[in-house]
Amino acid sequence: MEGCTVAARRPIIPPIKEAPVPEFPSIAHVAVTVTDLDRSTRWYTALFGSDPVLDEDVTAGNFHHTVYLLGGGQLFGLHTHPTTTTPDRFDEHRVGLDHVSFTCSTRTELETWADRLDTLGIDHGEIVDAHYGSGVSFRDPDGIALEFFAPPAQGGN
Repeated sequence: MEGCTVAARRPIIPPIKEAPVPEFPSIAHVAVTVTDLDRSTRWYTALFGSDPVLDEDVTAGNFHHTVYLLGGGQLFGLHTHPTTTTPDRFDEHRVGLDHVSFTCSTRTELETWADRLDTLGIDHGEIVDAHYGSGVSFRDPDGIALEFFAPPAQGGN
């Protein structure tokens, strides 16, 4: 059979049956390391408008944490570590955390939070509108970047 070409045979691989993947879980908590726990506790207590629900030393992890309960059952923790080497300020340009964003349901709610920042004397940027939503950025006493964010209005609302 000169001149006859034969296609290379490929093994037939049965399709892989994957188990259905559940919806990805929401974030349960965020914990940030702070340099001065008393100062940060006062600052976050004013911002959140509530006292911490937990304030304790964790001997197993050799750190202290102060924890706030936020809407939706989410927790926000402040950590201090005895082995923190420098009183460095946060820098989102380093590898690691860039910022923490808190959800507002509408731009009007976002404006209310921007007004609250003014009332508390917390410096912040202007509200920035983009196609993916609107946000206002600010920083905690250690320079940790925070944001209030609202998704874009649906149906002209």
